[in-house]
Amino acid sequence: MTTKKHVLKFTILNDEYSIRSDTPPEHARAVAQYLDKAIRTVQSSGGVVETNRAVVLAALQITAELFEAKATISATNESIGRISDYVRPLLPPAKRTPISVATVPER
Repeated sequence: MTTKKHVLKFTILNDEYSIRSDTPPEHARAVAQYLDKAIRTVQSSGGVVETNRAVVLAALQITAELFEAKATISATNESIGRISDYVRPLLPPAKRTPISVATVPER
C-alpha cells in the first residue's frame, strides 16, 4: 500500500518552500514552524549575523534536543524493565509473561 504524498508549502525565514511528503500536513507545518522559531531564536541572541550559521546552530540545538529525548526514553525503558522484573514474580503464574518495551532505533 502506498501512502499518499501531500504537496506542502511553508515559510522559513521569509523564504517559501514547497515539498512533497507522506507526513500529515499538520505535522509537517508544525516541524517547519519549530525550525523557523529555532533559527529566529538563534538570530535574536545577537551573536550570529549570517543566516547559514544561524541555521546550523539551530540544527545543532534541535539535534541536541533529539539526543536528550532519546536518552530519556532509553532511561525510562530501563526503569520500566527493572520494575517489570521486580513485579513479575509477584504476579500469578498466568500473568508473568514479559511485555516488550518499544525501543528507539539508533541513527
